[in-house]
Amino acid sequence: MSVKRVGILTAGGLAPCLSTAIGRLIERYTEIAPEIEIICYTSGYKGLLLGEKLEVTQDIRDNAAVLYEHGGSPIGNSRVKLTNLADCEKRGLVQPGQNPLEVAAQQLVTDKVDVLHTIGGDDTNTTAADLAAYLADNDYKLIVVGLPKTIDNDVFPIKQSLGAYTAAEEGAEYFANVVSEHNANPRMLIVHEVMGRSCGWLTGYTAKVYRDNLAKRNFLPGLGLRKERLDVHGIYVPEMSVDIKAEAARLSKVMDEQDNVNIFISEGAGLEEIIAEMEAAGEEVPRDAFGHAKLDAVNPGKWFGSQFAKLLNAEKVLIQKSGYYSRAAASNSEDLALIKECADKAVEAALAGIGGVVGHDEDQNDELRAIEFPRIAGGKPFNIDEAWFDEVLAGIGQTKGAKVEVAH
Repeated sequence: MSVKRVGILTAGGLAPCLSTAIGRLIERYTEIAPEIEIICYTSGYKGLLLGEKLEVTQDIRDNAAVLYEHGGSPIGNSRVKLTNLADCEKRGLVQPGQNPLEVAAQQLVTDKVDVLHTIGGDDTNTTAADLAAYLADNDYKLIVVGLPKTIDNDVFPIKQSLGAYTAAEEGAEYFANVVSEHNANPRMLIVHEVMGRSCGWLTGYTAKVYRDNLAKRNFLPGLGLRKERLDVHGIYVPEMSVDIKAEAARLSKVMDEQDNVNIFISEGAGLEEIIAEMEAAGEEVPRDAFGHAKLDAVNPGKWFGSQFAKLLNAEKVLIQKSGYYSRAAASNSEDLALIKECADKAVEAALAGIGGVVGHDEDQNDELRAIEFPRIAGGKPFNIDEAWFDEVLAGIGQTKGAKVEVAH
């Protein structure tokens, strides 16, 4: 395939891979095909629809490695679904009666883009899939090659999404400071809410990283500085049923012995029950353009905190969310290696004229490849039978709840 110009956009929520992925794509094209022009659409699909873009100059190419030092996305994000006509019209992204897919396609043609790289999670890549299908059905001679960004690590059939390792590490570091509040008040309950709408991988892995780090620290039990008080005492994820009364009975013993309890929960844990409770009370649950309940409005951490606080007779409840802290970090070394590997494959696929989302394909022996768009879907559940998760639960004395099948 003859490629003369590529476009790059980032979309959806932030993850510790966006800046790095942009940097590596620019670097790789400069290394092997410096004649190819590169533009970046600002604010995701919003910028594509409005034709708002930045040119990647020689100075940017020469200094692309600077992007490895930063989190966030220098070119900006937005949540736009190209098949949601009403939302696009309401936000002024298209004129009444226009098809956002057609507007996006025409903008790509106007900008003479041969390859569009989308960096985002399941919503971004399913939107990219809609765009890719539209382009193919209407004989537009350009392809879409995506990279899987999501700290939830919940994209079918991708083994590991970009940014998730870093988010877990950052969440663990965040909690290492928060947990010092454990003795700021008698009978303290600390709730650490971790991002993960329908997948508990990040919550479980954050707990694992935190406990691994805790095992390396020194303590002074004679003065009350005990590892047991700083440990994780409960972990709750969407894929695992929770018997709150049984857990409260177990955690009450911890509270009586340690004078505090620390729990980790996924922001999607118990989500259906909470929404049902809100709607039964006549409350409207706000939703985004993709139809997802806005989790800040649902507030699972507060709900779990209030449930356990009563049952544990906690004197004070501290609810802390590490999401915005962890998702905006720069990539760690583990993610950096994965991002470079995937970005390089994305460039290879683009130059070969192969569209799809680049990742290690779990259905094809974890081969790194451009996975066909129709096979990409969000909502991949965390496998709570992973050996490392079993070890974490055993280490904190928690019995695994029944496995909950998560639909997608």
